[in-house]
Amino acid sequence: MKEVKEPSRKSWIYYYAIVMVIIILLNAFVFPLFSGVRVHDTDYGTFMTMIEKGDIGRVEIQSNQILFTDKAEKSVYRTGPVSDPTLAQRLHDAGAVFAGEIVTQSSPILSFIMSWIFPIALFALLGQFFSKKLSRMMKDSGGSMAFGMGNSGAKVYVPSSSGISFDDVAGEDEAKELLSEIVDFLHDPKKYREIGAKLPKGALLVGPPGTGKTLLAKAVAGEAEVPFFSISGSEFVEMFVGRGAAKVRDLFKQANEKAPCIVFIDEIDTIGKKRDGSMGGNDEREQTLNQLLTEMDGFDGSKGVVVLAATNRPDSLDPALLRPGRFDRRIPVELPDLKGRVDILKVHASKIKTEDNIDFEPIARVAAGASGAELANIVNEAALRAVRDGRQKATATDLMESVEVVIAGYQKKSRVLSDEEKKTVAYHEIGHALVAAMQTHSAPVQKITIIPRTSGALGYTLQVDEGDKFLMDKNELLDKIATFAGGRAAEELVFGVATTGASNDIEQATKLARAMVSRFGMTEEFGMVALETVSNQYLGGDASLACSPETQTAMDKKVMEIIAAQHQKAIDILRANMDKLHELSSFLYEKETITGEEFMEILNN
Repeated sequence: MKEVKEPSRKSWIYYYAIVMVIIILLNAFVFPLFSGVRVHDTDYGTFMTMIEKGDIGRVEIQSNQILFTDKAEKSVYRTGPVSDPTLAQRLHDAGAVFAGEIVTQSSPILSFIMSWIFPIALFALLGQFFSKKLSRMMKDSGGSMAFGMGNSGAKVYVPSSSGISFDDVAGEDEAKELLSEIVDFLHDPKKYREIGAKLPKGALLVGPPGTGKTLLAKAVAGEAEVPFFSISGSEFVEMFVGRGAAKVRDLFKQANEKAPCIVFIDEIDTIGKKRDGSMGGNDEREQTLNQLLTEMDGFDGSKGVVVLAATNRPDSLDPALLRPGRFDRRIPVELPDLKGRVDILKVHASKIKTEDNIDFEPIARVAAGASGAELANIVNEAALRAVRDGRQKATATDLMESVEVVIAGYQKKSRVLSDEEKKTVAYHEIGHALVAAMQTHSAPVQKITIIPRTSGALGYTLQVDEGDKFLMDKNELLDKIATFAGGRAAEELVFGVATTGASNDIEQATKLARAMVSRFGMTEEFGMVALETVSNQYLGGDASLACSPETQTAMDKKVMEIIAAQHQKAIDILRANMDKLHELSSFLYEKETITGEEFMEILNN
């Protein structure tokens, strides 16, 4: 148990000294105001004048002072004594009444008690009360109450306010199935205890951004109807060493008090990174991680406290955090497939006004690779587009256009291309589409446009597969590289010069060719050897070479050979179909946007 230091004797001396000063000031200035009768000091001349006017009511002559009142006895005056033998006769002639005691004096003992003993006792009791209160608060927070260090800052959601269930989460059936067991345990722990099973202490939700990890955690709490503590990993990291650990202690203390409950830590990689043991590291982050490990080992899982955490960088987490007994389960929350995208679109479309009988499958097919957050944004963009057009309901056209907005950005109507540039872009995009259509392993063309977009694209060719593809063979990758090279090949054949419009095509083709050589083992020269490693797979993937400089040189040479071969293949396809290239480019130049059906109709005729 962490020792809590009591206030020192020196601090108590300071405290009582301050109390004595306050008491003296109260006796000097405050208490006389509430003593009852107020005595006004006056000079002897004023006293004589009042005698001459007959304005003296009662009078009391003492050895050291004379107390008297006015005729109405509303005020009491005090003056000093003067040797005057005729004073008593003149007072009698003026009608004054000699009184025994004008101002009633209270008991000296009672006055002493009220002026000194009572204030001291009052301040002593207040000091003891606040001292015990502060000591208890410091003890509960591990002695870290300064600057709010003992407060975890976690947001607490009760079931009535969250209102989220598994019905609100679509496209993640496998993750919901794994989490539903935790919900069942929180509802009926008896059947699990009878067989000797224990509730998993923690579950780690792993997946790309926007796939619904936080939403799944809230749905678990909503289904189980238990309190839900939500906090971000960055909230534990503070400037002062020890504050993060104090927040972890406070969080688990609150969770144990409200058990059964769910604790959700978002972006846990902020505090859960691997400890390398190097000097100059972040001591605060490591102490916070150590405290989290200790708390997860220390709390009793039978109470029903479940820790859920989310991250999109699982490879950076400390192995001690991932071992059984802490995070027992690793639940992948991947990008939704075609069916999942359809379900997600239906869930979000039910929250806006849409036309009846909208077929969401074509929209989901075009939005391949979109996360749940992006699909929600697509539906919202469709509603906004309907409002801009003055309609009461969103249509399938709005949804389809919203997919293009999310992929390529809004149409940039203010950018006006010259006739030469517009013609070049038309040939470039038809080059892509024509090469794709003439190959057997390419996805069908859905749409071609030369209207500039806010993403910087002057045009684009949209290809959509009939279904989800999880594997690609060597021929499909080579055809994809040839399709990327189709735009540059069309420019070279028609205009005899290259433009900057193919920069993104070159980047994508190079990335595919390099992956074929370094990661996929699709070349005879290198075979099944991994020459490159990828980290942060859920954040785009950062590739790093794992080979010698000589091997890297040979690999670069092979990548250039692959791209050159596919570039020549694209040139050969377009040269064999020059008539169709000119005809389709002229049609696109006039229309600016054509559908896949219009493209195939001209190509087949």
